[in-house]
Amino acid sequence: MSELDILPGHLIRRVQQISVSLFAARMAEAGLDLTSVQFAALATLRDHPGLDQQTLAGLIAYDRVTIGGVIDRLVQKNFVVREVNPTDRRAKILMLGAEGADILERARPWVDRVQDDIVALLSKEERETFVALLSKMTSAGNARSRAPLRGGKPHRPEDS
Repeated sequence: MSELDILPGHLIRRVQQISVSLFAARMAEAGLDLTSVQFAALATLRDHPGLDQQTLAGLIAYDRVTIGGVIDRLVQKNFVVREVNPTDRRAKILMLGAEGADILERARPWVDRVQDDIVALLSKEERETFVALLSKMTSAGNARSRAPLRGGKPHRPEDS
């Protein structure tokens, strides 16, 4: 056993690597060209049409600088439409395109499978505890993040 095997930060990084690998494998299996961040962006645009890039970045807790490249790729794939904001011609808004809505619908069952894959080795009780602890940690530590979630559901102590 290595010292790394008991460091929470190292273990969290490893779980993130595993999650990304499982997502990529499921999307490849489905024949879909989509990353987990792209899925989050599309799902958020479906639920909140007409966002600007900065607001979208905040809603998915993603770096504001890096979101530009994500959006560029989604526009190139015709999943997202970038339009001039009718109330501020200098600004652009983002809308889910028809192809984006289609891939989102096709990806949904595969994304659900990924969630099951991630916790497959845990019992039902362990899964519930794991998700509850992750939720508590991300909510409580949100302000410390380089890309904090903005506009998400706040963690309340009584939810613990």
